[in-house]
Amino acid sequence: MSSDQISPRRLAGPPGVVRIALVAAGALLLAGDQVRIEIVVTGPVQVEIIETAGTVAYAMRGARARWDVDIQLTDGANLRWYSEPFVVSADAAVTRSTVVRMEHGCTAELRESLVLGRHGEVGGALQTMTRAWIGDHLTLAEDLDLSPDARGGWAVMHTARCLDTVTALGFRLPEDTHTVQLEGCGSIARRLVHEQHESDLRQVH
Repeated sequence: MSSDQISPRRLAGPPGVVRIALVAAGALLLAGDQVRIEIVVTGPVQVEIIETAGTVAYAMRGARARWDVDIQLTDGANLRWYSEPFVVSADAAVTRSTVVRMEHGCTAELRESLVLGRHGEVGGALQTMTRAWIGDHLTLAEDLDLSPDARGGWAVMHTARCLDTVTALGFRLPEDTHTVQLEGCGSIARRLVHEQHESDLRQVH
């Protein structure tokens, strides 16, 4: 795992589980920041990523910032990462990407909570890209334009302020009306809420 802006810390965990806390090394996320997190797990081990706090993208006055995550899982590795809220403040502009490459027999469970604006704000612009491969098969490809002009439609965010998502890869989540089963081995469970704490996705696992 690597990033100049984030410091990984090993935490105590039960046998077979590696717990790693992500601690911000300074103020995040500011204009011009380019955060890149790389996670490589090999072998039959379970890795749990824990964020010690949410991330706030602050006003950027016409500039942009990036947040890129690259995950590689091989030889039966398992990853679980339930992230804290990622808040895009008024006048922030962020491009965010998540790329997962995993072998058959590996699993990943990722929660992403995107909050558009702090309390009482109209949030800034957010562009997201997600790609996931299981073996050679592209299992998930999703691009979202969550800029203020694009997200207000009923088919995107409508009046909601928070988009909360759990993505399962290498296994399927239980069926319900809010869960999409992917063509490959995976699922997406999603909630649109006004406040992040209103989402029940933390109960999915």
